[in-house]
Amino acid sequence: MDLMQALRDRHAVRSYTDQKIEEPVLQALREEIAACNGQGGLDIQLVTDEPEAFGSLMARCSGFRGVRNYLLLAGEDTPDLPQRAGYFGQRLALRAGQLGLNSCWVAGTYRKNRCAAVLKEGQKLVCVIALGHGTTQGIAHKSKPLSALCRVNGPMPDWFRAGMEAAMLAPTAMNQQKFIVSLADGAVQVHATGGSCAEVNVGIVKYQFECGAGQTCFLSQIQAVC
Repeated sequence: MDLMQALRDRHAVRSYTDQKIEEPVLQALREEIAACNGQGGLDIQLVTDEPEAFGSLMARCSGFRGVRNYLLLAGEDTPDLPQRAGYFGQRLALRAGQLGLNSCWVAGTYRKNRCAAVLKEGQKLVCVIALGHGTTQGIAHKSKPLSALCRVNGPMPDWFRAGMEAAMLAPTAMNQQKFIVSLADGAVQVHATGGSCAEVNVGIVKYQFECGAGQTCFLSQIQAVC
């Protein structure tokens, strides 16, 4: 599956089967995690066969079932950490999709004190991504119209429109799509417009936009500050 197909097909899945993730898939994920950690200055960790983090009543009431595998998005506690976690976390979520796995971003409905995070001094856990073989493939979320999510100074280039079409498919907190993508003088910017996990959302949207636009509009910025 190519990256754009994975982007289009990926939907949040909260219920998973007991099928183990195959070792070749785990190895491919570990390689991508290592690349993301190196480029993003992060300490993303893969946890497998661990049921405690999603064993709470809150998780079950939120629809989580059978979650035993997840990514811990962590790194040095700096102001830009949430955005980097969003950018590289979504890169990993799409890579997981290419490898035949389902996923779901999770900010609060898991037990932080039970997850298998190994954090160094000065590090912070931002959020997690549940992984595994889903009992379903999830469903597409409704999107706001393109005009409500972007601002363009002048005619909209085809590459920008393609980037926006990908950004509109990005997972955001409670599917609220609280972001604006702007284009002025050839420069693209993404701004949060409120809501929870605002900077994580910005990072996710930045990655999805780049996938669609075929241009690395933000990676150099993210690497420069990490």
